[in-house]
Amino acid sequence: MKKLSFSLLFFISFALTAQNFENSWTGHFSYVSINSITQGNDKVFCAADNSAFSYDLSTLQLETISTVQGLSGENISTSYYSEAQDLFVIGYENGLIEIVIDGDEDVLTIVDILDKQTIPPDRKRINHFNEHDGILYISAGFGISEYNLETLEFGESFIIGDAGTYLNIAQTAIDPPFIYAASPEGGIRRANFNNSNIINFEEWSTLAGGNFKGVQNLSNQIYCLQGSNTVLRFQNGVGFSPVASYSQQVIDFNAYEDLLTITFANRIEAFSEDFILEAELASVPDFNYTLHSGLAFDEKFYLGTQEFGLLEVPFNSNQATQYLPDGPILNTPFALASSPGQLWVNFGEVDVNFNPFPLSRRGISNLREGSWTNLPYSEIFDANDLVNISINPEDANEVYMTSFNKGLLKIEDQEAVVLYDDSNSPLESFREDALDIRLYGSDFDREGNLWFVQSRIEDGLIRLSPSGSFTKFDITDVIAQPGLALSELAISREGTVFFADTESGLVGYRPNGADFNIISDVEGNGNLPSNDIRALAFDANNRLWIGTLEGLRVLFNVSGFFDADADVEAQAIIIRDDEADVGQELLESQTITDIEVDGSNNKWIATTTGVFYLSPNGQETLLNFTKDNSPLPSNNVQDIAIDDFSGTVYFATVNGLVAFNGTSTAPRDDLESVYAYPNPVRPGFQGNVTIDGLMANANVKITDIEGNLVYEENSRGGSIQWDTTAFGRYKVRSGVYLAIITSDDQLNTVVSKIMIVR
Repeated sequence: MKKLSFSLLFFISFALTAQNFENSWTGHFSYVSINSITQGNDKVFCAADNSAFSYDLSTLQLETISTVQGLSGENISTSYYSEAQDLFVIGYENGLIEIVIDGDEDVLTIVDILDKQTIPPDRKRINHFNEHDGILYISAGFGISEYNLETLEFGESFIIGDAGTYLNIAQTAIDPPFIYAASPEGGIRRANFNNSNIINFEEWSTLAGGNFKGVQNLSNQIYCLQGSNTVLRFQNGVGFSPVASYSQQVIDFNAYEDLLTITFANRIEAFSEDFILEAELASVPDFNYTLHSGLAFDEKFYLGTQEFGLLEVPFNSNQATQYLPDGPILNTPFALASSPGQLWVNFGEVDVNFNPFPLSRRGISNLREGSWTNLPYSEIFDANDLVNISINPEDANEVYMTSFNKGLLKIEDQEAVVLYDDSNSPLESFREDALDIRLYGSDFDREGNLWFVQSRIEDGLIRLSPSGSFTKFDITDVIAQPGLALSELAISREGTVFFADTESGLVGYRPNGADFNIISDVEGNGNLPSNDIRALAFDANNRLWIGTLEGLRVLFNVSGFFDADADVEAQAIIIRDDEADVGQELLESQTITDIEVDGSNNKWIATTTGVFYLSPNGQETLLNFTKDNSPLPSNNVQDIAIDDFSGTVYFATVNGLVAFNGTSTAPRDDLESVYAYPNPVRPGFQGNVTIDGLMANANVKITDIEGNLVYEENSRGGSIQWDTTAFGRYKVRSGVYLAIITSDDQLNTVVSKIMIVR
């Protein structure tokens, strides 16, 4: 049995160093919900949903740690700080372990438990860390593993369930020479860790059966937490004796230095040796919190709340200091919209079948000039399941959000001002027994009208004029029976409104002709890969890019959509392999969730397997971001938004929001804001120089100081990139180079200097 247990859990220590992406990415994670607190090196470390931050007790500075610094973006289950080794250790629900070296950029990723084939996935959760003499004891769903924090190597693993089976271990505690293990399945078990045969389950004795959620050592006294929320003290020769029993559920149970902290949903207690109550806290003014974690030390409580981040409260006081890094409300963004200098985020959701239930009652977040403003649910007229965002192109302070249950929410200057529903507008519920107004896609036309769609009613297309009047359009000429959902909506430069019916296909409405048309997945009438359309976007050439649950199509003949004699067929992008002389459909069978077009007419495409950045015609994949090669916290990307002024590209994933510092910006109206960066180009720089602030189709010539041409390009959008080579042949030498920019009509010319230092 000893050999069997060892072979099952033998780990070959394997650590990967995660890449740091701070130079080109920004994380926008929520830190409001803290599920683990640990302390060391004069800092408090807080683990949130899938990121973390530290609070320096001396400088009061906050420092965030996320996928941008190298974390995985998975769900964090516990954390621990080793003062002896200056290591912040993070454990995850899926068995992953990551180690952040304090003061270093490196994040070590430990995949041994995650990748162990013999451990079932539901037995890999990391529950607790406990350090003794440089060895980290890892409590997990399968048992206990030793990890040497100095050599960063696994030691023994203990499978201590009956007959050597897996046993879920909640916590361990050490009171030499014994190690104690608390299990919700197997009670309290103990072994002598000096026993060379401790790997054998038979060397572990069961001190008490039943459900135990925790075990801690306080001043060489062992305290255990039962599932019934009773705290017991264990003494050799005496056994267990109850010291406290609670009617409330204990959320967190841990000892640090000379205090045992017991945390409940809305209060916290701290005990010293012999279980003497030193301090307790039941409430804090201005913070109606729910606790997920707690820690007491240095006569202060540290509260890990669900809503407010970290609260610090001195003993015998109820005045709290809040520590919360700037960020959105939640790490589950669903829809995004951007205008120069700002980003709007909402968190409503529907499932793949457009079912909004159970209803999501969440707030809204707005990033403006680098700072977040969060509107809680209580301030948005109870508008639940917000699923789409449209910013008025004529007034960036006016924003509309559609709810897939309540109606249309209008926001002005970061304040919700009205919710349009059946009580104050022509919008109507499709159900008689309850309010249910299912709005989704929306977009502004060039006259300032907001168009949007409502599912499950005959008048499914609706227009809101700048004056505030609503007009409804009957869609039954093309959709006889309104189906499950009308989803996305986009408007062409001529004002034609296109929207998707997930069961029937792509619908077009021409306001000046008051006529509808529809194409579908039928060959000869659309050629869509699926009628279930999830993304619509017009590019700079007025071509409609269509993303479905089963692939990508492009409608080249938008203007002929209503011509009876026109061949209205959406086309696949075929990528040819010249060597094999075969063609392959771009993104064939991929689930596409969003398509956005940047200032260079390149396409950003979100899928459930990552992000693709395509050239204007789709023939070249410029970038492909996944969880493995970027800070994306998940490959399931819900939405994309682009700040056309800065070129920043935002990605909403199911596990959080990140931003890529893109370089393709929208064209400017003049050349007054032309600039180049980085400038100067210093030794060792391997990237591209970006020349920004360009007009559309501007000509850019780069010459040396003597007038020799080294590079030339016409801009597609508001920027170009130069790789600092002479037409790709060799790197230019040190010196001053002139960027001579001329507008398309040749009426405007500016010159910008670029310094190259090799």
